[in-house]
Amino acid sequence: MKNILKSIFISVFPALAIYAMIVSCINLVQQGFSYRYLGLLINSSTIVFFFAGLFLKPQARTSKKLNRYTIIIAIGFLINVVLGSYFENNNLFLSSLNVLLLLSWNAYIIWYSEFESRSVGRKSDSLKIGNQLPIFKVEDISKNIISSETFIGKPSIYLFYRGNWCPLCMAQIKEIAAQYKELEKRGVTMNFISPQPHYYSNKLAEKYHLGFNFLTDTNNKVAKQLGIFSENGIPAGFQVFGYDSDTVLPTVIITDASGKIIFLDETDNYRVRPEPEAFLRAIDEYGF
Repeated sequence: MKNILKSIFISVFPALAIYAMIVSCINLVQQGFSYRYLGLLINSSTIVFFFAGLFLKPQARTSKKLNRYTIIIAIGFLINVVLGSYFENNNLFLSSLNVLLLLSWNAYIIWYSEFESRSVGRKSDSLKIGNQLPIFKVEDISKNIISSETFIGKPSIYLFYRGNWCPLCMAQIKEIAAQYKELEKRGVTMNFISPQPHYYSNKLAEKYHLGFNFLTDTNNKVAKQLGIFSENGIPAGFQVFGYDSDTVLPTVIITDASGKIIFLDETDNYRVRPEPEAFLRAIDEYGF
């Protein structure tokens, strides 16, 4: 139930901010200066700018609390409430919309961005550093079934990502692609695994001709096996693009040549991902 609410929230919240920004702009142009509309414009445009930035200039990670954005939104809120109340007549609609945006922003940071199970320490029981990575099966871009046993014999990185719809996942893949020569030098097999339809994985494989494996976890079978499954983790509405409602929690696993786990990142916040240099350090520590 919580994930369903999150799925709806992340689709509605940016749309609400866009609506508030348009309303503010129209009224400031047509009716002239207003502290209430100015404050609402600062709030809404900051939120729109943040989400647009994730897609227009993809980044693999952000700060956890997003303090700079929060400060600007707080300033907009105060302009609307304090200066608006002092210099202008009360406007219940604008005040309510302003409060709703502020509460939604805080909900986004504190509630939506966190993977609750991981944030309270309930991480995968199947994945532990020093243990063998459980054997699993996925499909390659030609829909051939591939066993993870295939990759034993070389150090391997397994990056489980949510899909092409996730801008932070795409930025993380781009970062790793930039480290291709370093990974190749160390003889590392790079595996990107997602439950998304093959079409989207094929698009990534066409984009990055670097010898990476883009693999599909059909019906999230591997995610469930490894305890990194995310039920209803897709934003509401993205199903029209062919995505399933369920997905995987972003996870990075590095194994040595024998298949033993030597590095594991189970982030508890979807906006906080490990740096590629952390992968290289982990590999170098084992002398590959």
